[in-house]
Amino acid sequence: MDLTLSTDLYQLTMACGYWKAGIAEQRAVFHLFYRRPPFGGAYAIAAGLDDALTYLEELDFSPEELAYLGSLRKEDDTPLFPSAFLDSLADLRCELDVHTVPEGTVVFPHEPLLRVEGPLLQAQLVETTLLNLVGFQTLVATKAARVCDAARGQGGEREPVLEFGLRRSHGPDGGASASRAAFVGGCDATSNVLAGMRYGIPVKGTHAHSWVMAFDTEREAFETYAEAFPGGSVFLVDTYDSLEGTRVATEVGAQLRAAGHEMVGIRLDSGDMAELSIGARRILDEAGFPAATIVASGDLDEHAITALKERGARIDVWGVGTRLTTAYDQPSLGAVYKLGAIREEPSADWEYRMKVSSTPAKRSIPGQLGVRRFMRGGEWVADAIYDETLGLGDAPLVGPETGAARAVPADAEGHELLRPVLAAGRRTDPAEPLATARERARASVDALPAALRERTTDARHFVGLDARLARVRESITESHREKHR
Repeated sequence: MDLTLSTDLYQLTMACGYWKAGIAEQRAVFHLFYRRPPFGGAYAIAAGLDDALTYLEELDFSPEELAYLGSLRKEDDTPLFPSAFLDSLADLRCELDVHTVPEGTVVFPHEPLLRVEGPLLQAQLVETTLLNLVGFQTLVATKAARVCDAARGQGGEREPVLEFGLRRSHGPDGGASASRAAFVGGCDATSNVLAGMRYGIPVKGTHAHSWVMAFDTEREAFETYAEAFPGGSVFLVDTYDSLEGTRVATEVGAQLRAAGHEMVGIRLDSGDMAELSIGARRILDEAGFPAATIVASGDLDEHAITALKERGARIDVWGVGTRLTTAYDQPSLGAVYKLGAIREEPSADWEYRMKVSSTPAKRSIPGQLGVRRFMRGGEWVADAIYDETLGLGDAPLVGPETGAARAVPADAEGHELLRPVLAAGRRTDPAEPLATARERARASVDALPAALRERTTDARHFVGLDARLARVRESITESHREKHR
């Protein structure tokens, strides 16, 4: 999909304004970050970054797109964009340098998931699309990580989670993006065949209630499905009566076994899942199918899974749809994209830029930012946000909202989160497999302190500013206040 015009109009009017003012080629640095952890938790899982890089590499205005822009009019019926500006867009190719955290990384409020540096016009132009690609997928990947974390057995082993949300996703494009993000967040497979082909995600699915209803009896429906798919039969048993459907499934399973095949399992989709799964497990075991899997689906999320487990549900595989792919309980990450610095010439010093607000959470962080994560003996210590020009000093870090100070122990080991991924609009390395991002997300969540993994928590990982950067930020804030007194 060509995303060049998948943007807000004001990105193009600002671009035109920069062009008219003669500052389109000034160097600028923007950062994409979020301010509040989603879903009442403590963290997010960075996702959508590879799609963002593909978009930037392919940034290009086609003749049809330019013709459309040329047709736009102002209120006085004159062209919105000068033809010379549109001519300049015809020659535009991405020249941006981009740093990102690796996909699947646990990230916290205020720290950049992505840093964009390059010509002001270009860095501004891509804002909306980057927010759309990264914000939505980060939200869904985080939801998936929470669901997968909830779906653990008594011994802590992960139980499979399947993403079944396409039919209620926000359009086919939102469906594919959600499937991709859900896989990054930890889901094992998707029902979305397009996402399977496009991203190499395993696809899973059985049959719907309509299959059962298309036959005169439930037994006939199961027998016909078993004949069509003898090596992959999972029977949906709740069309009429879940426990009776399970008994019928075992009888058809016995026929399969006599023919040299094994029934894979059953699926529950309604009713009291805890009670029904316990009853279904008993029926399956007594009929000689202890290895048959019980799959559950229907309005599941991390909270429902946790509640079912607390009631002793005997569910082996979790099919999660609507509440995952629509980010049901928080439809937006609230990601933002802010200018941090600008300079007139490549050799000139960076001039800091920040949004100054009376609300501390909305004050942006100036500079050309980096993020260093500190660990000690496997324990999470702090994340430090610093300006590349100033570097990271030894003084205690300063909380960006509270002003609270915290020193990083001298023996803590730090590693950089942001890495260069695009240079002058071209990738510095080949795209990594999506499965690598998924494993990174799983490992990142597993490594989090228990308090930060709680479904709802006030616990926070400490993210602080380098002391010198904090002073720069406060100086800009005070200077602004003085000007407006």
